[in-house]
Amino acid sequence: MHADFRDDIVAVLPKLRLQALAMTRNRADAEDLVQDSVTNALAAEASFQPGTHFNAWMHRIVRNRFITTVRRRRPTVDLDDAPAGALSRPAGQVHAVMLTQVAAAMDRLPEEGRRALEMLALDGMTYEEISEATGFAIGTGKSRVFRARRLMEAWIDGPTQ
Repeated sequence: MHADFRDDIVAVLPKLRLQALAMTRNRADAEDLVQDSVTNALAAEASFQPGTHFNAWMHRIVRNRFITTVRRRRPTVDLDDAPAGALSRPAGQVHAVMLTQVAAAMDRLPEEGRRALEMLALDGMTYEEISEATGFAIGTGKSRVFRARRLMEAWIDGPTQ
C-alpha cells in the first residue's frame, strides 16, 4: 500500500461521511457504509489509476456500496408464495373490447349453436361427448359449431370482401 493512497483516503473521509449520512440518514449506517467503502477501496488499490480523480473514485465506491446494500434489503418473495395478481396484468383495452364483443355475439347465437360451441370451446368436450350429451349425431354437433363460429366471425369482424 502506498503512503499517498492512505493519505488520500484519510483526506476524503469527512466528505465520504457526509455523503453516506445524506444517503442513509442514519449515523450508524453511514459509518458502516464508509467503513465498507474504505475496505473496498483498499482491496481495489491496484485498480486505481494514478492521475485520475481520487475523490470521485471514492464517492463512486460509496454510492455503489449503498446501492448494493439497499438491493440486499429489498424484500423478496418466492414465486410459489407470490399472490396470483402479482404475476399478471389486467387485459388491455383492446382485449376488453374483444371479450365484450365475443360475449355479445355468443348471446345472439341460436340456442343449439351457442350450447354446442360452449360445450366444445368452454367445457372442453369432444364432439363425441357433445353428441352423447345432446342426443344428436356427431355430424349435427359439428355442423352447429361450424355455423355458430361463422355467425360470430361475421358479427365481430363485419362483412369481408
